[in-house]
Amino acid sequence: MSRTADMPAQQAQLSRAVWEVLAEQGIERLTIRAVAAAAGCTTGLVMHRFPNRRALLLHARQLLHERTRERAEDLEADASSARDALRAVLAQGMALDGRTAAESIVWVGFLAAAVGDDELIGLHRTNNKAWRERITRLVAAVEPGWPQERVSTTACALIAMVEGTAAFGSTDPAAYPPVTQQAMLDATLAAFGLLRPATSAT
Repeated sequence: MSRTADMPAQQAQLSRAVWEVLAEQGIERLTIRAVAAAAGCTTGLVMHRFPNRRALLLHARQLLHERTRERAEDLEADASSARDALRAVLAQGMALDGRTAAESIVWVGFLAAAVGDDELIGLHRTNNKAWRERITRLVAAVEPGWPQERVSTTACALIAMVEGTAAFGSTDPAAYPPVTQQAMLDATLAAFGLLRPATSAT
């Protein structure tokens, strides 16, 4: 009974360890042994949940997707307008603090590992599709009169800018501090005409 009761806690501990190794030590050091050391458990316990390195990578990528999805949903729900929601959701994809910087490093590490691996790249594309659909929907909500092609192109451009900035910000924070990243986001939104006030007094 105690083992059954401890299973959720063990899984959470292993998830934290997988994330910690990948974010702090890099993709090259993501191994069963490293995760066991970070979790303070045996390699056998890790292998019971993650039989190989690919399973570790798949779990890290899915965990990243779940974290960012939940955060984006909360930001959308709290936003006072579609315009505010778009900016907030895009901003949470940048490396603005320790948590989002770690997420960016995990994302880059997974992308590097996924090259040439159909299973890994398939998961990556599935999760990126959900992210692209969210941003596309928000752009369309801000500018409902835009043709679909313009909405889709703008969404893709915004995503590329945010993810590129996150990669730079997480690996060279002195050159891309949070204030610079946010200024870059606002400049990009303004260039697309998406930073105008939602309403204006007359």
